[in-house]
Amino acid sequence: MTIPQRGLFLTLEGVDGAGKSTHVQWLVDQLTALGVPVVCTREPGGTTLGEQLRALLLHQPMSLECETLLLFAARAEHLQLVIEPALCAGVWVVCDRFTDATFAYQGGGRELGVERIAVLEQWVHPTQQPDCTWLFDVPLAVARERLDRTREQDRFEQEADAFFERTRAVYLARAKQQPERIIRVDATQSIAVIRVQLGAELAALVQPWQMR
Repeated sequence: MTIPQRGLFLTLEGVDGAGKSTHVQWLVDQLTALGVPVVCTREPGGTTLGEQLRALLLHQPMSLECETLLLFAARAEHLQLVIEPALCAGVWVVCDRFTDATFAYQGGGRELGVERIAVLEQWVHPTQQPDCTWLFDVPLAVARERLDRTREQDRFEQEADAFFERTRAVYLARAKQQPERIIRVDATQSIAVIRVQLGAELAALVQPWQMR
Protein backbone atom coordinates (compact mmCIF):
# COMPACT_ATOMS: atom_id res chain seq x y z
CA MET A 1 0.00 0.00 0.00
CA THR A 2 1.32 3.44 -0.94
CA ILE A 3 1.68 5.77 2.02
CA PRO A 4 0.42 9.26 1.10
CA GLN A 5 2.86 12.13 1.22
CA ARG A 6 2.29 14.14 4.38
CA GLY A 7 0.34 17.36 3.89
CA LEU A 8 1.62 20.79 4.89
CA PHE A 9 0.32 22.76 7.85
CA LEU A 10 -0.28 26.46 7.11
CA THR A 11 -1.39 29.02 9.70
CA LEU A 12 -2.44 32.67 9.66
CA GLU A 13 -1.73 34.92 12.63
CA GLY A 14 -2.08 38.55 13.67
CA VAL A 15 -3.76 40.83 16.16
CA ASP A 16 -7.51 41.30 15.92
CA GLY A 17 -8.19 43.71 13.09
CA ALA A 18 -5.08 42.81 11.08
CA GLY A 19 -7.24 41.33 8.33
CA LYS A 20 -5.93 37.76 8.23
CA SER A 21 -9.38 36.16 8.16
CA THR A 22 -10.06 37.92 4.85
CA HIS A 23 -7.51 35.64 3.20
CA VAL A 24 -8.22 32.25 4.79
CA GLN A 25 -10.82 31.04 2.29
CA TRP A 26 -8.86 32.57 -0.59
CA LEU A 27 -5.84 30.44 0.32
CA VAL A 28 -8.05 27.35 0.48
CA ASP A 29 -9.51 28.17 -2.93
CA GLN A 30 -6.04 28.68 -4.40
CA LEU A 31 -4.84 25.32 -3.11
CA THR A 32 -7.94 23.61 -4.45
CA ALA A 33 -7.38 25.20 -7.85
CA LEU A 34 -3.81 23.87 -7.80
CA GLY A 35 -5.10 20.35 -7.14
CA VAL A 36 -3.96 20.22 -3.53
CA PRO A 37 -6.32 18.50 -1.07
CA VAL A 38 -7.00 20.90 1.79
CA VAL A 39 -9.05 21.33 4.95
CA CYS A 40 -9.81 24.70 6.52
CA THR A 41 -10.10 25.10 10.29
CA ARG A 42 -9.58 27.57 13.12
CA GLU A 43 -8.47 28.01 16.72
CA PRO A 44 -9.88 27.96 19.21
CA GLY A 45 -12.39 25.62 17.60
CA GLY A 46 -12.22 23.14 14.76
CA THR A 47 -14.08 20.37 16.58
CA THR A 48 -17.44 20.12 18.32
CA LEU A 49 -15.79 20.42 21.73
CA GLY A 50 -13.38 23.07 20.47
CA GLU A 51 -16.21 25.28 19.25
CA GLN A 52 -17.93 24.99 22.63
CA LEU A 53 -14.69 26.00 24.35
CA ARG A 54 -14.30 28.84 21.85
CA ALA A 55 -17.64 30.30 22.91
CA LEU A 56 -16.52 30.22 26.55
CA LEU A 57 -13.10 31.69 25.80
CA LEU A 58 -14.46 34.59 23.75
CA HIS A 59 -17.34 35.56 26.01
CA GLN A 60 -16.98 34.13 29.53
CA PRO A 61 -14.76 35.93 32.07
CA MET A 62 -12.15 33.59 33.57
CA SER A 63 -8.70 33.56 35.14
CA LEU A 64 -5.62 33.71 32.94
CA GLU A 65 -4.60 30.21 34.00
CA CYS A 66 -8.02 28.79 33.10
CA GLU A 67 -7.98 30.63 29.78
CA THR A 68 -4.57 29.27 28.81
CA LEU A 69 -5.39 25.71 29.83
CA LEU A 70 -8.68 25.77 27.93
CA LEU A 71 -6.87 26.94 24.80
CA PHE A 72 -4.52 23.98 24.99
CA ALA A 73 -7.36 21.60 25.82
CA ALA A 74 -9.14 22.71 22.64
CA ARG A 75 -5.83 22.46 20.75
CA ALA A 76 -5.16 18.90 21.91
CA GLU A 77 -8.59 17.83 20.67
CA HIS A 78 -8.09 19.73 17.43
CA LEU A 79 -4.74 18.11 16.74
CA GLN A 80 -5.99 14.61 17.52
CA LEU A 81 -9.25 14.76 15.58
CA VAL A 82 -8.58 17.14 12.69
CA ILE A 83 -5.03 18.37 12.08
CA GLU A 84 -2.92 15.24 12.48
CA PRO A 85 -5.32 12.87 10.62
CA ALA A 86 -5.50 15.30 7.70
CA LEU A 87 -1.74 15.77 7.47
CA CYS A 88 -1.10 12.03 7.68
CA ALA A 89 -3.61 11.45 4.87
CA GLY A 90 -1.74 13.86 2.60
CA VAL A 91 -4.20 16.72 3.09
CA TRP A 92 -2.98 20.27 3.65
CA VAL A 93 -4.37 22.16 6.65
CA VAL A 94 -5.06 25.90 6.60
CA CYS A 95 -5.70 27.08 10.16
CA ASP A 96 -6.77 30.51 11.41
CA ARG A 97 -4.45 30.82 14.46
CA PHE A 98 -2.43 28.20 16.35
CA THR A 99 0.04 28.25 19.25
CA ASP A 100 1.78 31.45 18.11
CA ALA A 101 -1.46 33.18 19.11
CA THR A 102 -1.22 31.81 22.65
CA PHE A 103 2.35 33.04 23.02
CA ALA A 104 1.27 36.46 21.71
CA TYR A 105 -2.10 36.94 23.43
CA GLN A 106 -1.69 35.12 26.73
CA GLY A 107 2.09 35.29 26.97
CA GLY A 108 2.42 38.87 25.76
CA GLY A 109 -0.94 40.60 25.92
CA ARG A 110 -1.93 39.11 29.27
CA GLU A 111 1.71 39.05 30.47
CA LEU A 112 1.81 35.38 31.44
CA GLY A 113 5.26 35.08 29.90
CA VAL A 114 6.52 32.29 27.66
CA GLU A 115 7.74 29.69 30.15
CA ARG A 116 4.45 28.04 31.12
CA ILE A 117 3.12 28.28 27.57
CA ALA A 118 6.27 26.56 26.31
CA VAL A 119 5.71 23.73 28.81
CA LEU A 120 2.15 23.24 27.56
CA GLU A 121 3.34 23.37 23.96
CA GLN A 122 5.85 20.61 24.65
CA TRP A 123 3.15 18.52 26.28
CA VAL A 124 0.42 18.97 23.66
CA HIS A 125 2.45 19.09 20.44
CA PRO A 126 6.17 18.58 21.08
CA THR A 127 7.04 17.94 17.42
CA GLN A 128 4.14 19.44 15.44
CA GLN A 129 4.71 22.99 14.19
CA PRO A 130 3.24 24.80 11.19
CA ASP A 131 5.27 24.45 8.01
CA CYS A 132 4.50 28.08 7.15
CA THR A 133 2.89 30.90 9.11
CA TRP A 134 1.79 34.22 7.68
CA LEU A 135 1.82 37.01 10.26
CA PHE A 136 -0.53 39.80 9.19
CA ASP A 137 0.86 42.91 10.78
CA VAL A 138 -0.62 46.41 11.05
CA PRO A 139 -0.09 49.35 13.43
CA LEU A 140 -2.46 49.33 16.37
CA ALA A 141 -4.42 52.34 15.13
CA VAL A 142 -5.25 50.56 11.88
CA ALA A 143 -6.33 47.39 13.68
CA ARG A 144 -8.57 49.31 16.08
CA GLU A 145 -10.20 51.32 13.30
CA ARG A 146 -10.99 48.14 11.38
CA LEU A 147 -12.45 46.45 14.45
CA ASP A 148 -14.62 49.43 15.33
CA ARG A 149 -16.32 49.38 11.95
CA THR A 150 -16.80 45.63 11.43
CA ARG A 151 -18.65 43.76 14.17
CA GLU A 152 -19.60 43.39 17.80
CA GLN A 153 -16.40 42.79 19.71
CA ASP A 154 -15.58 39.79 21.94
CA ARG A 155 -13.74 40.10 25.25
CA PHE A 156 -10.30 39.96 23.61
CA GLU A 157 -11.16 42.60 21.02
CA GLN A 158 -12.36 44.90 23.83
CA GLU A 159 -8.95 44.93 25.53
CA ALA A 160 -7.01 48.17 25.99
CA ASP A 161 -4.43 49.41 23.52
CA ALA A 162 -1.51 48.35 25.72
CA PHE A 163 -2.72 44.75 25.54
CA PHE A 164 -2.55 44.77 21.74
CA GLU A 165 0.82 46.51 21.70
CA ARG A 166 2.25 43.73 23.86
CA THR A 167 0.55 41.09 21.72
CA ARG A 168 1.93 42.57 18.51
CA ALA A 169 5.41 42.86 20.02
CA VAL A 170 5.49 39.13 20.80
CA TYR A 171 4.27 38.26 17.32
CA LEU A 172 7.02 40.36 15.75
CA ALA A 173 9.64 38.91 18.09
CA ARG A 174 8.62 35.38 17.13
CA ALA A 175 8.80 36.28 13.44
CA LYS A 176 12.32 37.60 13.96
CA GLN A 177 13.31 34.45 15.88
CA GLN A 178 11.82 32.04 13.32
CA PRO A 179 12.18 33.69 9.89
CA GLU A 180 12.29 30.33 8.13
CA ARG A 181 8.70 29.65 9.23
CA ILE A 182 6.99 32.97 9.94
CA ILE A 183 6.48 35.39 7.05
CA ARG A 184 5.44 38.93 7.91
CA VAL A 185 2.73 40.41 5.71
CA ASP A 186 2.31 44.19 5.63
CA ALA A 187 -1.45 44.10 6.07
CA THR A 188 -1.84 47.86 5.53
CA GLN A 189 -1.57 47.09 1.81
CA SER A 190 -4.58 46.43 -0.40
CA ILE A 191 -6.11 42.96 -0.52
CA ALA A 192 -4.98 42.61 -4.14
CA VAL A 193 -1.35 43.42 -3.32
CA ILE A 194 -1.34 41.08 -0.33
CA ARG A 195 -2.71 38.25 -2.45
CA VAL A 196 0.06 38.67 -4.99
CA GLN A 197 2.53 38.05 -2.16
CA LEU A 198 0.54 35.14 -0.74
CA GLY A 199 0.13 33.57 -4.16
CA ALA A 200 3.85 33.63 -4.86
CA GLU A 201 4.71 32.18 -1.45
CA LEU A 202 2.02 29.53 -1.78
CA ALA A 203 3.32 28.48 -5.19
CA ALA A 204 6.80 28.12 -3.68
CA LEU A 205 5.35 25.63 -1.19
CA VAL A 206 3.15 23.71 -3.63
CA GLN A 207 5.60 23.11 -6.45
CA PRO A 208 8.24 21.11 -4.55
CA TRP A 209 5.50 19.23 -2.66
CA GLN A 210 3.85 18.13 -5.89
CA MET A 211 7.19 17.05 -7.38
CA ARG A 212 8.07 14.67 -4.56
